[in-house]
Amino acid sequence: MSTINKSAAQLNATILSNKRVGAYHQILLAIGDLASVCRPGNFVAISVGGETSRMVLRRAFAISRITHGSASGGAMELIVAPHGSGSKWLCAQEEGVELDIVAPLGKAFGIPTTPVNALLVGGGYGSAPLFGLAEVLKARGCRVDMLLGASTGSKIYAPLEGKRSASTLKIFTEDGSMGEHGRVTAPIRELIAQGSVDVVYSCGPMSMLRAISDITDGTDVVHQCAVEEAMACGIGICMTCVLPVKNEDGTISMLRSCIDGPVMDGSLVAWDLVGKTPPVGIV
Repeated sequence: MSTINKSAAQLNATILSNKRVGAYHQILLAIGDLASVCRPGNFVAISVGGETSRMVLRRAFAISRITHGSASGGAMELIVAPHGSGSKWLCAQEEGVELDIVAPLGKAFGIPTTPVNALLVGGGYGSAPLFGLAEVLKARGCRVDMLLGASTGSKIYAPLEGKRSASTLKIFTEDGSMGEHGRVTAPIRELIAQGSVDVVYSCGPMSMLRAISDITDGTDVVHQCAVEEAMACGIGICMTCVLPVKNEDGTISMLRSCIDGPVMDGSLVAWDLVGKTPPVGIV
């Protein structure tokens, strides 16, 4: 494994709870001492389907939050949308079931050493990892403002949690069913112009991440984004999750989002090339 994953370990984690929260499932896993090396932005790879399953590859899920000091030691929270066969199987598992997991994986969010004004932007259930990040940032003395958005109100994950986690919270839905009518990126440009933002942390659909990068481009604002690329192996072997990233000399490299990400500098991602066949000469 890469040095990025040097703290990763495989273990059987017991499900402490599995609760339906709106359109999603909140799953809590007992992970013991492994909690001490998990950071906001890391993900976990879980073996799904059971012993007789044909789903050979693990499924990757963002770690929403890590808690310490529970009766079972450390605990890991996941927010899962039951869309595909693997996530549906996971959401159907009951308390007490053991899951074969590998964690923590990937590059985490960078945490400032001095207090800054942080803007956290989440799309759909992609907002879940931002709540744990907000707690870490506030512990460092940072001001934390949060924007949550989705196509409709039912896809906004835990709005009350957002209110508890951030200094201010604004919600946007594209159909106007919750919060303000519009896209979650709408107020970012003005907030930057007001000098209210030093760094943007984002997690959600790739189109949202690109829109934020377009806004922060040419400013002094740092944009750390957790990219959403389909992962197969989760440890950098299969190369299915590669993204085009700009090098200092202007060339483009295809980097693995499971190893070099999922958290990346938004200003370095070659968004125009995402999802396209790499031109000749790109490595």
